[in-house]
Amino acid sequence: MTISIANNTPAPPAPQGMPWLRLAFRPFYLGAAVLAALIVPLWVAIFLGAVSWQPTPAPMLWHAHEMLFGFAIAVIVGFLMTAGKTWTGLATPRGPALGALFLLWLSARVASLVAPYPVFAVLDLALLPIVGLVFLRLLMRSRNWRNMPLALILLLLTLVNLTFHLSANGVIDLDPMRSLYAALGFVVIIECVMAGRVVPFFTTSALPNIKIVTLPWLDRTALAATVVGLALWVTNWHAGLASITLALAFALNLVRQWRWHPLATLGRPILWILHAAHLWLSLGLGLLALAQMGVVTTSLGVHALGVGATGGLILGMMTRTARGHTGRPLTADAPEVAIYALIMLAALLRVLLPLLAPSFYVSGLVASAAAWSAAFLIYLWQYTPWLVSARQDGKDG
Repeated sequence: MTISIANNTPAPPAPQGMPWLRLAFRPFYLGAAVLAALIVPLWVAIFLGAVSWQPTPAPMLWHAHEMLFGFAIAVIVGFLMTAGKTWTGLATPRGPALGALFLLWLSARVASLVAPYPVFAVLDLALLPIVGLVFLRLLMRSRNWRNMPLALILLLLTLVNLTFHLSANGVIDLDPMRSLYAALGFVVIIECVMAGRVVPFFTTSALPNIKIVTLPWLDRTALAATVVGLALWVTNWHAGLASITLALAFALNLVRQWRWHPLATLGRPILWILHAAHLWLSLGLGLLALAQMGVVTTSLGVHALGVGATGGLILGMMTRTARGHTGRPLTADAPEVAIYALIMLAALLRVLLPLLAPSFYVSGLVASAAAWSAAFLIYLWQYTPWLVSARQDGKDG
């Protein structure tokens, strides 16, 4: 006689809505990758005079602004609105609400190319305060105080963006590039915080024989030096003090990364890309310190942070989180390895080649843009089918 026992556990509800609008990483990662692949080659063509067309802001300002408030912010929004659901256990925007946020971001990108400046500014300023308040509300409802500074940074970035638009139009007497430096500083601070959390955790999870003992005082001191050094650089208050503080931040970030056993990750591309990008973060701070002393140009430090650190960390997290949230193994196949190699090559060509061989600046600029664009095109080729389709395991998200 066979006795069957009924399972009364209710089945989870079936996923609802279009897959690409179920979590924020899906549309925003796709949008960020398309933008990154297109606007860097376009900028180089404008800069070299191969294209006579001009964007809505001045070309240099447009390039820097769109890399920060277009590209980087899209990834940050996609990541935080996805991670926020995990951190708080509360629902984040999906379906039509998520689609509206994405269309707002997209409309601002298009407006930067073709619309009158006031239209571009209004559209561009709308997204961050909405996302910041949504994220802040999630954290407050769940009493997730640990991540509250991230919500505040999103709101501060709104003020920085407003300052940029006012100064770019001559409403206030301020160099608009200072606002863009401030935006880069906030992005680097987010990277410094998140890398301190995820890089050692991912390393020990993948390499159980590696033991990482974190030193909270070291993490806090490295972050404090990074924040103060970047603030002194952005405000241009005291070059000597800024140089000393940025050099200290460079050293402290190197020390804490060495404790994460970076050399042990060389056989794991999905890990070493995060370590390599964090190394660029440290190098960028060091180059900014040298720039304050007049040894190198500020552009080298900015691009070490923008291409090497931000580009590398973004692609490392865009591949890892997209794989995890679509139900795929957290491994790097040939396309991912190519993506990681290309973004590191782009950083080397943009930063080290002008430093070591200034006569090859134009060739390096073109080659760096090509490597950068190729990395994101490969990402789109590999990940677009995954990001617009349901999870492999049938779960929601």
